[in-house]
Amino acid sequence: MDAVVKAANNKDNDKAAQRPDTGPRPTRAEAEEAVRTLLAYVGEDVTREGLLDTPQRVIRAYEEFFKGYGEAAADYLGTTFDEVNGYDDIVLLRDIPFYSHCEHHMVPFIGHAHIAYYPKGGVVGLSKLARVIDVYARRLQTQENLSAEIAAAIETALQPRGLAVMIEAEHQCMSLRGVQKAGVTTVTTRFTGVFRENPAEQARFMMLVRR
Repeated sequence: MDAVVKAANNKDNDKAAQRPDTGPRPTRAEAEEAVRTLLAYVGEDVTREGLLDTPQRVIRAYEEFFKGYGEAAADYLGTTFDEVNGYDDIVLLRDIPFYSHCEHHMVPFIGHAHIAYYPKGGVVGLSKLARVIDVYARRLQTQENLSAEIAAAIETALQPRGLAVMIEAEHQCMSLRGVQKAGVTTVTTRFTGVFRENPAEQARFMMLVRR
């Protein structure tokens, strides 16, 4: 199967949106000092043995948690495969695990994403769709915005006949604090093309997701 590399129209916009222009970026030393300040604020002794390396560990973890700011979805969606023997039916990825962080409290929300599309021409590698989810999930997010950004990136790059995105997640800002209701699942969806226009296609998508 031959790969076809196509220019993604949203690449420049996606890269521009990764990190807003808020002035000079703090240094690693300044970020680590901020962690020490938070530890002291909650009442900890930042000089005790168990916390000496905590600021460095937290910053390394943040670099992993939020690596999506250094990535662009278009980098994963620029290559499609046209030799699919005329296949034009639904392509569905179900139960893709992800985690993100709520932008309001900076605590995780964790769940699964489901993506389906009707190809118009070529198809994209399946792993690339999972990577697109991580590009946007590994940023501070709301689930609603996460759903919209994933859908917009795939829609722009592939221009399918229809696209469906569904995200189900539990938000720890709701289960660990505030109302403290664990086990509550939030569901968001985004439909384009035939999925938006035809309720039967939405029903088919939901049936395949729930099987």
